[in-house]
Amino acid sequence: MRRRPPKTTQRARSLRKQPTEAERRLWYHIRDRRLNGWRFRREHPIHPYYADFACPEAALVIELDGDQHDAQRQYDAQRDNHLQQQGFRVLRFTNNEV
Repeated sequence: MRRRPPKTTQRARSLRKQPTEAERRLWYHIRDRRLNGWRFRREHPIHPYYADFACPEAALVIELDGDQHDAQRQYDAQRDNHLQQQGFRVLRFTNNEV
């Protein structure tokens, strides 16, 4: 198993400690294999990004976007493209949709 650099692990842990309300709500429904038995991970590193929620077995990433994402559409598109090149399907939802 590949080990992640300590900074990557620390950053992921830090992000997990500060979830938004929408992230907390979604996590409640998908944690512990509650979604058809799929295992999701929070703030999962997919270099150089951190996916809000990732299910590596299903090659699925779920991203939740707050208001700030309106101003960074180009960045999000670039990020989605990178994740898709890594073999992931990306689903984006606004915090309000959650």
